[in-house]
Amino acid sequence: MPRIPKTTRRPPKTARYGAIETLCRIQRSRAPVKPLLEGIGAECRLTAADRSLAMNMVYGVLRRRQYLECLIGHLCRHPLHKLDPFVLHGLEVGLFQLLFLDRIPESAAVNETINALKAAGLPERLQGFVNGILRESIRQRATLPGPDTDPDSGRPWLNHPPWLTERWRKRFGEAEMRRICAGNSAEPLLVLKINTAATTREQYRMRLAEAGIACRDGLFAPQALALPGYQGAIPLLPGYGEGHFLVQDEATQLAPLLLGPFRPRGRYLDACAGIGGKTCTLVEMEPELGLRTTALEPEAHRYRRLGENLARLYPGNGCTTRQCSLQDFAAAGAESFDGVLVDAPCSGTGVTGRHPDIRWNRAEADLGRYQAVQLEILTQAAALVAAGGVLVYATCSLEPEENEEVIHLFLDRHVDFRLTAPEPLLPPAAGRFVGDRFFCPRPDATIDGFFAARLIRR
Repeated sequence: MPRIPKTTRRPPKTARYGAIETLCRIQRSRAPVKPLLEGIGAECRLTAADRSLAMNMVYGVLRRRQYLECLIGHLCRHPLHKLDPFVLHGLEVGLFQLLFLDRIPESAAVNETINALKAAGLPERLQGFVNGILRESIRQRATLPGPDTDPDSGRPWLNHPPWLTERWRKRFGEAEMRRICAGNSAEPLLVLKINTAATTREQYRMRLAEAGIACRDGLFAPQALALPGYQGAIPLLPGYGEGHFLVQDEATQLAPLLLGPFRPRGRYLDACAGIGGKTCTLVEMEPELGLRTTALEPEAHRYRRLGENLARLYPGNGCTTRQCSLQDFAAAGAESFDGVLVDAPCSGTGVTGRHPDIRWNRAEADLGRYQAVQLEILTQAAALVAAGGVLVYATCSLEPEENEEVIHLFLDRHVDFRLTAPEPLLPPAAGRFVGDRFFCPRPDATIDGFFAARLIRR
């Protein structure tokens, strides 16, 4: 009787596969994690719940990378750089589940990680290797190094690249550097900006209480509401479809205030609008002050999100949007504005807690490249500011090359602008973040790292 050949059927590509594949592509391309994960989720047809789990695992691994790599080195004899990338990231995802996700049973964490390797077509010997390492970690769990201290050096795990921690050590001191790194490895606080065109902070707080969702008022921005511990999807929050809020850190909420005092019927430009967080603050003032707002965003995906956010939050708004760069907009003969906001592209080192891929995707050499782009954008924006108008420059970076140095270089070349103090335009509680006439909070559990400068045209 002829022998029937054995067939092997690959298991479906689930959340673990999506997480491991995302980490592999980040390593290859240094691309941002969110679009990568969205694309992989679509490729694998992941459910919303699986996409959320995959994101949780990817972000968790990126926040604990050095610690997890130490454990892998402790548990296996192979040098990490010689491991197949899918195997290395599979071990990271498996260990993160075992050590940090209490709701996932140990057997499920191991078995589903091995199924991800099967779905990727890895040979059985590699599947067995990963299975053995993960099960050995369970057996040795009580004696494994803890997540807080490196057993070799006795120093805290920093989970940031050395070039970045060394910069922060020199600028801020050892203790402050360690505090920033530790905070960046914790789950970030979810903060909402309440849309006062649709509700009030007090009304929305009551609505959250009715839904059993804990919240507290923001500490610095007047319309901020923080939701400590919330783990659900944003669209599932009450009032999302009705436009009652948008997700926005308190530092970002405060930046548009520096464009004030606002002139009635004044013209204001958000020169780098992104998905429209700061644009929305200006649009919210339109009915009361008659402001005329223009928002620019060249990238197609962000421009689409900008339109969606404006439509959800302010249906029928009078904001003018353009899918173009600031350079093209200025070249088309745009008229002058009473206020221009430049939220410039930057390294993002102030938000590596909220976007942990940033810390591994950046290099110190990038800072000079960012500075050149930032100066060019700021110069283009300055040409659109009317006499007596306001120019606000902002980044989510902590690095002086992108912040103070940009402003000083700009002022050296533009004597018709002067730096002004931001305190009169900020709520009193936010005054402690002002230094040398710059708004520059460092990241902690309540606010992101940020920088903003307010310039007046003489």
